[in-house]
Amino acid sequence: MRKVIGALGLGLMTLVSLPAMATDVGVLDWRQALMSSQSAQASMNQLKNRIGPQQKQAEALGQQLQQLQEKLQKNGDVMSESERNAVTQQLRQKGGQFQQLRGQIAQAQQQAEQQYLKGAKPKLDQAIQRVVKQRGLDMVVDRDAVVYSATAWTSPTK
Repeated sequence: MRKVIGALGLGLMTLVSLPAMATDVGVLDWRQALMSSQSAQASMNQLKNRIGPQQKQAEALGQQLQQLQEKLQKNGDVMSESERNAVTQQLRQKGGQFQQLRGQIAQAQQQAEQQYLKGAKPKLDQAIQRVVKQRGLDMVVDRDAVVYSATAWTSPTK
């Protein structure tokens, strides 16, 4: 719990008091607050360990695809039709494997993130409530929802 509160404090470093009708508003980047916590880092390390072999396999397939494409580009004119067809078939097959593997990796990453967020949400909510009470805030908004903030706005001409 302390780790989440610490990470939340880091995320609320962008806390802004806006004089909008005397309402104290806090701006929170909750994704950064959660993902910078030690528990999130541990969860991401577990994910890396679990999908590491798949990522290595995807990298190897990517290199093989690149080599096959280069081979086809360099030697395609001098290859027999059957050789060209064989290389093209390998490209299709390895390309399909590559896409399937990348999809599995992305799905595993998404599931791990959703699972972590589901478990961390109650702790985040408690930490937000503590900060709201400590700072006397009337409202906390998501950083992505802020259109303008004097502390975060940088003019392109400056």
